[in-house]
Amino acid sequence: MALITVIGASGRQGLAQVRQALAAGYDVRAISRRPDALEGAPVEGVERVEVRPMDLYDTSTFHDALEGSDYIFYTHPLQARADRAYLIGEVGKVAAHLGVKRVVWNTSSWIPDKPGDPFTYGENTKGINALWRSGAPGTVFGSVLFMDNLLTNWARPFIVNEGRYVYPHNPNLEANWISLDDVARFMLASLERPDMEGAWLNIGGPERLVGKQVTACLSEALGKEIAYDPCTPEEFGRYLVEAAGDSMPAEMREGFAQGIQAFYEYNNEAPTKPFAVDMDHVYERFPELDGKLETMGEWTKRQDWGESNYRPAFG
Repeated sequence: MALITVIGASGRQGLAQVRQALAAGYDVRAISRRPDALEGAPVEGVERVEVRPMDLYDTSTFHDALEGSDYIFYTHPLQARADRAYLIGEVGKVAAHLGVKRVVWNTSSWIPDKPGDPFTYGENTKGINALWRSGAPGTVFGSVLFMDNLLTNWARPFIVNEGRYVYPHNPNLEANWISLDDVARFMLASLERPDMEGAWLNIGGPERLVGKQVTACLSEALGKEIAYDPCTPEEFGRYLVEAAGDSMPAEMREGFAQGIQAFYEYNNEAPTKPFAVDMDHVYERFPELDGKLETMGEWTKRQDWGESNYRPAFG
């Protein structure tokens, strides 16, 4: 079977890609700085996954880590120091040299269709151009907002311990939350699609929800009343820094928190509505996934909300 190499396999997003690729019958290689990165991960078949080291900030490590790959799945690290256009471009160059069939980049954020949007949004456009220019066959997905965020240490304790859904969305902000497993399913579905080579697409989940609708799903899944208690973007920036703990260098903390604050202040008011996705267009491109994507209610009910739930490192 073809080999998919997952860069960032020990993170929340990469782990979902490993899980879905194994379930689909692919051979999987995990890229991580730690050889034990997948130990304890509740993924069927994880013992078959080869782990290879690679340092994103040292391009001399790319060749050995990626050699032999049929496909590469790349997700930009949340705390990456270098800019995303440079990193995806360098991955693409090595992939092109190695004859990789497809590089699939999950941007973890919305891709604008015209210039002028700030933050990662504008950088995504630069990154797409860098990937195309690298010579590697590429596909790019702009996944807008993840259901799995609710399991992290910046969201779950409020939900489970305090009965509060705390997020920096204004009450009327609409969002197509998508599960990380569904993001991985899109990535896999694109591999044998010639029309998706050299293409990008924003993707989301099947429902466009506001905060109170999310709390209704949480309340039903946990069997208790969960209240919607939106925080400010400034507070949310602090929560993410606290959740990162020692994994975030001290010199990054203030700038990271301020960046998160500005990002969510923009998202709450942006006329482009970066968290809303035209799913009719998505289903036109991927009709096989129409009716197959998880709703928020389905996703919340299948989660383990207890302390035993495996939660990879922040990011």
